[in-house]
Formats: sequence, C-alpha cells, structure tokens
Amino acid sequence: MPTSAEKPRNFFQDVYDVVRLVPPGRVTSYGAVAHYLGAKNGARMVGWAMMAAHTETDVPAHRVLNRQGLLTGRQHYSTPTAMQKALEAEGVRVVDDQVQDFSQLFWDPSIELG
Repeated sequence: MPTSAEKPRNFFQDVYDVVRLVPPGRVTSYGAVAHYLGAKNGARMVGWAMMAAHTETDVPAHRVLNRQGLLTGRQHYSTPTAMQKALEAEGVRVVDDQVQDFSQLFWDPSIELG
C-alpha cells in the first residue's frame, strides 16, 4: 500500500512516463508502448491515454503512431495538420499521413529502455 507521500500509479501515467522518453525526431507505436508496460493487447488503451494527454502538456503524443507509421491520432489535435507539423518540426518527414522511413525512426521502449 502506498504511503501518503506516494501516489498510486495508473496506466495513463505510466504511458505518459514512457512517451516522455521518446527522443525528438523518433517515433514509437501504441502497441510498442503497451507491450513495454506489460499490456500486450493494450494498444487501444495507449491510444486513449494519448487522446487524454492534452491535460499533460509535456507529453509528446505526436510521436506515437499506429504500427504502420500512420498518424491515426491526428483528428485529436487542434487542427488536422498539427500532429504532422509537430513531427516535421523535429525533422520527421510525413507524406499522406504516414511517417517516411518509419522503421529507421522507430523507437522501441522494450529495446531502448531494456
């Protein structure tokens, strides 16, 4: 049981902690974050966390994509192109809502964080 100084962990906070570690110019997937957190089939929950990330201003949710490198979360941004613009500002090339060179830019927390 957590002490009064410790806050209980929740899945969204764990997701935010991992996503904060994705370096600028790199991308990851909902499934990779879920797998790292031990929620093998939790990609959808990671997506829900990213939709709610607007309450956590320091979470770079734009770096989390679907497993094919598509910007499936773009409709949850202030404009339809905001996610793409955020990625392009970090040097990530996006064509037709898909990150180019996705496999080279992919950041897998299971590998990177061990």
